[in-house]
Amino acid sequence: MGLERTIATWAAVATAGTGLALSAVPAWAAPGATVTTTLREAIAALSVADEDRTGYTRDAFRHWVDADRDGCNTRNEVLIEEATVAPAVGGRCVLTGGEWHSYYDDVDQTNASGLDIDHMVPLAEAWDSGASAWSAQERQEYANDLGDPRSLVAVTASENRKKADQDPDEWLPPDDEALCRYVTEWTVVKTRWRLAVDDGEAAALQRLGAGCPDASITVVLAR
Repeated sequence: MGLERTIATWAAVATAGTGLALSAVPAWAAPGATVTTTLREAIAALSVADEDRTGYTRDAFRHWVDADRDGCNTRNEVLIEEATVAPAVGGRCVLTGGEWHSYYDDVDQTNASGLDIDHMVPLAEAWDSGASAWSAQERQEYANDLGDPRSLVAVTASENRKKADQDPDEWLPPDDEALCRYVTEWTVVKTRWRLAVDDGEAAALQRLGAGCPDASITVVLAR
């Protein structure tokens, strides 16, 4: 189930919506449009704005729902998808066995309970960056975004909690080999959901992106 959904997801990323080969995301691009750009162009195109956490509560983002009603909630869907050794899936989506690789810290994990599902751009950061103006349904969709495999990632609980709600100006993965992937995935999620960056975050992304390959990235806009 995980492998099939991964293939389907990446096929959607490659073909969904209207293909736009652009150096920025135009304001008129509709949800579902596919944007192809490069890492540095995507970073440069992010809107810069001050952050505002007024009114934030984690409960504003309903998460770990079973959107497709197949018995597995979002957390388990990600665990199944990202397993390097597939777990057995029992009744009520109870997972047994399996193995995962936490790319933040280059650690293999054989116990699913030792993993957190990290929102690549944390919920509080999303709120600060524009999600405070969204509807409850949009926030739920963000918190359970299985439409792009870069939105949610299974990592060791300890690293997820060290990261907390910090942006790349404040926290980066401890494994140097993870850095460019992390910067790319952060940029993709900010682009996909049209979230802003603050001054420090923008500067950090530009600095870090300059040290990474300026690879082509494709994003399907969620809003």
